Amino acid sequence: MKIIFRTIIESYRLAIQSLRNNPLRTTLSLLGIMIGIFCVIIVKSAVDSFEDSIKGGFSELGSDVIYVSKQPWDEDPSQSYWKYNRRPEPNFKDFESIKEKSKIAEAVAYTCISGGKTIKYKSSNVSGVTIFGSSQDFPKIQSLKISKGRYFSAVEDFSGTNKVILGHAIANSLFGNLQPIGQTVKMLGQKYVVVGVLEEEGENMFNFMNFDELAIVSLNNFRRFINIREEGRVGHLLQAKAKPSYGLPAFKDELAGIIRGSRKLRPIQEENFSLNEISMLNNILDTVFGVINIAGFIIGIFALIVGMFSVANIMFVSVKERTSLIGVKKALGAQRSIILIEFLIEAIVLCLIGGIVGIFFVFLILKLISYVSPLEFYMSAFNLSIGLFASVLVGIISGLLPALQASQLDPVEAIRQ
Repeated sequence: MKIIFRTIIESYRLAIQSLRNNPLRTTLSLLGIMIGIFCVIIVKSAVDSFEDSIKGGFSELGSDVIYVSKQPWDEDPSQSYWKYNRRPEPNFKDFESIKEKSKIAEAVAYTCISGGKTIKYKSSNVSGVTIFGSSQDFPKIQSLKISKGRYFSAVEDFSGTNKVILGHAIANSLFGNLQPIGQTVKMLGQKYVVVGVLEEEGENMFNFMNFDELAIVSLNNFRRFINIREEGRVGHLLQAKAKPSYGLPAFKDELAGIIRGSRKLRPIQEENFSLNEISMLNNILDTVFGVINIAGFIIGIFALIVGMFSVANIMFVSVKERTSLIGVKKALGAQRSIILIEFLIEAIVLCLIGGIVGIFFVFLILKLISYVSPLEFYMSAFNLSIGLFASVLVGIISGLLPALQASQLDPVEAIRQ
């Protein structure tokens, strides 16, 4: 054990000495390793960061929620546009049927959406606001985070009183440092009392819903002032969340039966609605990002192959330069395995140096991109371990032939050289 440990220390010392004695040659040889590791890890880290940001935006949709819509999420909309375009939007009747008949649903929410509205408070105003008219169960599904105030009470929801919950950005623009709760704003030609302000979400370009810049009113209030049947100008969102003890397949079967009954579809008629879940989007993302990862891996492999030959060349030169020393060691009793391990470890150390430098540049670039963009890019511990493992593997492969050559030298012939 002591011999192996001393061999490792000696091999490390020789690798560093080679780097010091021939810095230009060694650096150029390790450039392929650096570029290869850089390509593999930068692509993997960027893809992971994008994927987490997108899935983080989708996570607010809920993994246990079914969305009733015109088109399935896992199909290309351009392929069957007219087929799905002719389908009716999820409507209030569908919502009432699910709420009344479903035994599996824990919560059912129906939301109507209208954009391009203006909200005024005294001399301040915010234009281009999106208004959500949501039913009572909406926060049970969307997990709304209210930083100030509250959500609508059951009485306010039923009566459709003029109460509003504002996104953080809208409240900040209208009121600044003033207390927004209890203030009266004007929108839709009516006066509304602010009862709540949502918690700030911050910048995320992949947010499915930007709650910072919307206003929420009760569904019955929305229906009083906006025609929810106005196609093209009002969006519709019908969501249903299953009870914890039920799976999504059983829930989807129940919902399909209820909606078919609500729309009076005959048994032989095709469904004119789609039941979607977040897993559909995640599967698409996994496929797309998997292809990108493979592309980055292939680019990195080519760079690593170039680096591998360069390191192998260094090791062959090292064997030639130390032939006499190898002969002396073997004459003094050094075994072939010790010589083999010595040169293998030297190659691994050189490749690790190149890999660590490549990883360091990845870290710097990811930090720089995170600083200048709204997304946070990071290098996970898993990706770091991939980089180090690849460096060790390349070191073993590139150093194997030179190490075998060194271990098989005849001691007498080696000393003569």
